[in-house]
Amino acid sequence: MAIRSLLSAIERFFRPKNLQTEEKTHDCDEQHSLETELTFEDRSAFEALCQFLWVQGESLPLVFDANHSIYTDQGVTEASLQRLADIGLIYFEKVGFVKKGLGKHTRLFYCGKPTKIGFQTDENNYLDLGQVVLTECGKQLASSIPVTRNQQFYEYVINRWFEQGLLLSSIQVDRDREIPITFNEKSTCPIKE
Repeated sequence: MAIRSLLSAIERFFRPKNLQTEEKTHDCDEQHSLETELTFEDRSAFEALCQFLWVQGESLPLVFDANHSIYTDQGVTEASLQRLADIGLIYFEKVGFVKKGLGKHTRLFYCGKPTKIGFQTDENNYLDLGQVVLTECGKQLASSIPVTRNQQFYEYVINRWFEQGLLLSSIQVDRDREIPITFNEKSTCPIKE
């Protein structure tokens, strides 16, 4: 069983991104007003997930480890993610998803604020997207939900990227103000905001 899971993960990794989610397509047009059919619990779980949305052309919920307290403290758990997958709002895979074919730099936005990511090589870079990707239905619903900024989550993501060796800069209006972000007991990295 473990070998089958490993082979499936390897196959997903090498599959182009647009084919990675074709296996479980959901047609939003056939779902009669999905937003009104959601239970209170499902809607609450989806709204909790939306605080973890970054944007790069499309909404990307960055859930790297569904068991980490950064998520579970907000009510996002493996069980809630599996439920959202079962009703067709997300794809949930513990082995995760990646965005491939990135150049030297890319830019992602969290709550409207950009973060520039620099990679070590000039081309063919990839970015770990974590364990969750929105379906088309999920993207439509997410666009109607206001996202509340979670500063601890933002720092968690920045820390994760920093530990992966990515070069980061946050372009803000007030460029002279530095906010130190603690990555572990030994190091801090000032992020200009």
